[in-house]
Amino acid sequence: MRLAIASSIVAIIMAIFVTFLRSKSSQRPASIKKIILPPIFMSTGALMFVHPMFRVTPLEIVEAITVGMLFSLLLIKTSSFEIKGNDIYLKRSKAFMYILIGLLAFRIILKSILSTTIDIGELSGMFWILAFGMIVPWRIAMFVKYKRLAATLVNGN
Repeated sequence: MRLAIASSIVAIIMAIFVTFLRSKSSQRPASIKKIILPPIFMSTGALMFVHPMFRVTPLEIVEAITVGMLFSLLLIKTSSFEIKGNDIYLKRSKAFMYILIGLLAFRIILKSILSTTIDIGELSGMFWILAFGMIVPWRIAMFVKYKRLAATLVNGN
């Protein structure tokens, strides 16, 4: 139970950090590198599965990826770009912050419920897969939106 509480506190700190980063990122031009790098950096977390404590069943993998992809739809809907001058910027969205807080609350509630029946290591693995399953489709959608807008910028439309 202590591990579940500690991981929830870490999740809250990470959410605050992401909120801060997101507000700062809208003040600087977007780039392909800024879109692609977060999932690449996050992928190093897959090393957790080397340790047997974090391994999950194939069904749990499918469940976590499915939930992550569903959650990514909310992030995709609230992430858009705009052209300012000759640069492309990420548009600020108030809904994004509410969605992020809602996802965090949902995660904490779900973790509290599931930690009574699923081992904390296995649950941590599932939540990492969920987060990765959320960030990859979101970033792919951002990449596509960015490229489309960049093409209109280059063509002068």
